[in-house]
Amino acid sequence: MEPRGDNDRLANAAARGNAETVGDLLESGADPNAVNSYGRTPIQVMKLGNPRVAEVLLQSGADPNRPDPTTGCLPVHDAAREGFLDTLQVLHLGGAHLDLKDNEGHLPIDLAEKEGHSLVVRYLQELSG
Repeated sequence: MEPRGDNDRLANAAARGNAETVGDLLESGADPNAVNSYGRTPIQVMKLGNPRVAEVLLQSGADPNRPDPTTGCLPVHDAAREGFLDTLQVLHLGGAHLDLKDNEGHLPIDLAEKEGHSLVVRYLQELSG
């Protein structure tokens, strides 16, 4: 399906990890908090393995604390679950809360522990301790 409108183009660029295109679209006036055709914002669908995408979105005012409409997960939940410490750090420094639970009652640290991401767990423990 070909993306329609700036919202889908921005979300698709974020999902592909294309920070340059994300930046260009934002500079052209795309809304970093607008939802795509699936009801998700760019920061909710971004490629977690590219922390630069998170930086560009956050610098443009993306809300890192907007929960996924289905799961209640925040981007920090996704980054912790998948073990992307660098992206998690960018999100945290950009204002993401680490003490919010998803719809199943999990904190980001719970998901990192479950998946065995010890570096992420250590980072989150140091912040809470």
